Amino acid sequence: METINFGEHMMLDCYGADPEILNSKEEVLRILNDLPEKLGMHKLAEPVVYYAEGNGDKDPGGWSGFVVIMESHISVHTFVGRHFVSADVYTCRNGMDQNFITSYFKDVFKTNDIEVNFVMRGTRYPKEDIDLTMLIK
Repeated sequence: METINFGEHMMLDCYGADPEILNSKEEVLRILNDLPEKLGMHKLAEPVVYYAEGNGDKDPGGWSGFVVIMESHISVHTFVGRHFVSADVYTCRNGMDQNFITSYFKDVFKTNDIEVNFVMRGTRYPKEDIDLTMLIK
């Protein structure tokens, strides 16, 4: 059976981010509303954003938001006390514009210190539907 790549997952860790932006529920919500359209993706539901209390250890608390898109999801987690944000852009599409996404997060969070990890997902994803008749006995 021939396979294809299912999708792409870009993970961004932003250091030295602006604490006012990190502490803004409205800004996280704006990002989750705007980014799918900028990437030519389609929201399946309105984004949700929650305040997460710190855990007294390495997590000082901040905002966590998520938007489900037809192509998968985008998430943003801010850590205000550490001037840090962690974000994921995951899509079943191929050819993600990594430079645009990196620049977008740099501009939004006012930082030049971003660590990017990129993973090809489902590298053995079947190219065609599996014949279900062979499963029926």
